[in-house]
Amino acid sequence: MRTIDLSPLYRSFIGFDRLASMIDAASQNGSQTTYPPYNIELLGEDKYRITMAIAGFSKDDVTIEVLDNSLTISGKKPEDTQDDTKREFLHKGISERSFERKFHLGDHVKVAAADLEHGLLNIELVREIPEEKKPRQIEIGASLLENKQ
Repeated sequence: MRTIDLSPLYRSFIGFDRLASMIDAASQNGSQTTYPPYNIELLGEDKYRITMAIAGFSKDDVTIEVLDNSLTISGKKPEDTQDDTKREFLHKGISERSFERKFHLGDHVKVAAADLEHGLLNIELVREIPEEKKPRQIEIGASLLENKQ
């Protein structure tokens, strides 16, 4: 396995330690499984959609949580309580196991909506850049301090 040495970046970039830890976490994806399968779509310049195939789960079985810049989607099936009768499968191809999937969100990316329909969980994301973070043009000869008073 190839490793990336980020030490030259630490010499010239100040305050980007979070970026380095995100790269390290992305390169160590051993804890993430491939279940459930998902797509990430770009819907517009600042709009995204995560579509996750979670057949057999209802909206009560799924939890969506955002903390800092981390989106966690987890699903837990309740224990089968069908009068102690066990179902016998000749073939079981639909997995109904519990899962947890984490996504790292970029700065200013917010969850706008979530919907579960036909076994597909759709999570709409939007990047909302605050006005003070957007580029602005400065007029030459004007004092920025005069406008604030």
